[in-house]
Amino acid sequence: MHLQYKNTKQNIQAVQKRARHVAPHLHNTLELVYVTEGTLELGVGQELYHLETGDMGIIFPDIIHHYQVFGADAHKIYLVNIAAGSIGFFGEELQKYAPVMPVIKRSELGEEVIHALYRMMLTQEWEFTILQAYLQIVLARCVPLLDLDEKSKVGSDDLIYQTVAYISGHFRENITLDKMAQDLCVSKYAISRVFSGTFHSNFNQYVNDARIRYACSRLENTRDSIIEICLDSGFESQRTFNRAFKERYRMSPSEYRKKWREHSGVISL
Repeated sequence: MHLQYKNTKQNIQAVQKRARHVAPHLHNTLELVYVTEGTLELGVGQELYHLETGDMGIIFPDIIHHYQVFGADAHKIYLVNIAAGSIGFFGEELQKYAPVMPVIKRSELGEEVIHALYRMMLTQEWEFTILQAYLQIVLARCVPLLDLDEKSKVGSDDLIYQTVAYISGHFRENITLDKMAQDLCVSKYAISRVFSGTFHSNFNQYVNDARIRYACSRLENTRDSIIEICLDSGFESQRTFNRAFKERYRMSPSEYRKKWREHSGVISL
């Protein structure tokens, strides 16, 4: 199987569906998979985890994973994908770390989490504020149950995984392709092939995307100034930040913040 890269653009997607085989892939979203009927095998890196009915898998952004289903019986799941900018309070933690054990058993979840997941399935995608409220309940109860470690230490030693993990941990710094290749002890041409062949991007574009996702979270969830967010996200200047942001969202960071607050019902003070 060849690794696939998926760039999900919806803020929060919550669906009920039949479980099926899914090839190894990674994406820039947090993914929750709750088994409502049957069983499911969740592969993370080189490990395979078994989920029974009532268990939940939690896959942090940019973690290589896949699914397998065995037997002819019905296997059904709730599947929730959350864009990095919509994770809220836990955004920075989920970008830097990953669970050592990505499965939470039914006995640990509690009825409050299960109810929140169920209500997410009944909520329309345009009811973003309600979806995010249920999501925060799930994360607030589940993240403390996880044993977290740096992404570079969890999962596969594959170069694709190392590339994603490295940028997740260093995008706020002044990193270069040469420095990254040196730190990973590989040729910069090998890394360039990962970006062009797997991510259909180049090094600078991929790093800027990571920075912009982080900046979006700060724009949505803090009252920090644009220049503070710009510099803390790893951009050298506000001019560079504005140009990259407009290329991605067709609006300035301040316009994005204003539209998000209007959409979410947040009152500016």
